[in-house]
Amino acid sequence: MKISASVYSSQSQSLPEIIKDLDVHGADLFHIDCNDDLSVFEDIAEIKQISQTPVDLHIISADPEKFFTQIERNHVDYVTFQYENLESELVIPDGISSKLGLAITSDTDISVFEKYADKFDFILFMTTTPGQSGGVFDKSNFRKIRQFRQKFPDKNIHVDGGVNGEVSFILRNMGVYASVSGSYLMNSESMGAAMLNLKTHEVDSHFQVKDFMRTADELPLLKLKDRSVNAILQSIEDYDVGFTILIDDDGKLDGIVTNADVRKGLLKHTDNLNDVTVEDITNSNPVKANENFSVMELLKFIKQQSFAISYLPVVDDTNKVTGAVTFFNLIKGEL
Repeated sequence: MKISASVYSSQSQSLPEIIKDLDVHGADLFHIDCNDDLSVFEDIAEIKQISQTPVDLHIISADPEKFFTQIERNHVDYVTFQYENLESELVIPDGISSKLGLAITSDTDISVFEKYADKFDFILFMTTTPGQSGGVFDKSNFRKIRQFRQKFPDKNIHVDGGVNGEVSFILRNMGVYASVSGSYLMNSESMGAAMLNLKTHEVDSHFQVKDFMRTADELPLLKLKDRSVNAILQSIEDYDVGFTILIDDDGKLDGIVTNADVRKGLLKHTDNLNDVTVEDITNSNPVKANENFSVMELLKFIKQQSFAISYLPVVDDTNKVTGAVTFFNLIKGEL
């Protein structure tokens, strides 16, 4: 995941000092918040004389059209427009070659992106109160991120607000493309250590698995009466998560069928695939996670397993299935 460093979060250094420091520590983008202020382009011009790192401009204005000429003239790399401040639909001139994004607050539905999907490259989730530095990440956005990924699979996701090392791990797991870091990065005793926390390291946590997992209503769940080989294969295909969870009549975990389990079951009957049974493709004792695990407890649990894990059913204290977590987007070194 790319880290977009919010350059205005530092009050103790000059702009050139901030830019050089961030470049040394591996910032991927320079985030510039523009609250209806054309003077930010003076800073952007100065940044581009110092560094080759892309500029990530966030415009908060009811009159975004007045910025178009400067965006084009300064060859701004990424430009995001705050949806809630727009008074009419944005029409972007063809001369602007920037990657375009739409920013929304936690209270705005992702459906507003629909009208911009043909022209825009990404969405920016504002996960704290816009304009307030040092806020706490609003966990309701975890679900919104999953929903957006499902609805717009070819669009990138950026996040701004409350991103510390712990939240960064969760976002990396969810396949977020870039996150904005301001106070966490700039106010750390060691910028290098903070950058590593944001990009790769594990840190102490207070979020629980139930805060960011795929919930049960987002997953393929099959009770005993609904199970057949065809029904299981169809549910894996329909949900496109690589598995189907089997539950009993009370919703308790009864097994899991993954793509790998299907492959193993087919190999048992290559001479006659019609002989494959539900039992042949079912793992009746899968590894599972408790919904109350913290991020650190989840990582520790995964590392204790003797095999690679791509997904885990999540249960409550009564063994009832409440969700699942997947790890498709993590680099191997994080597990």
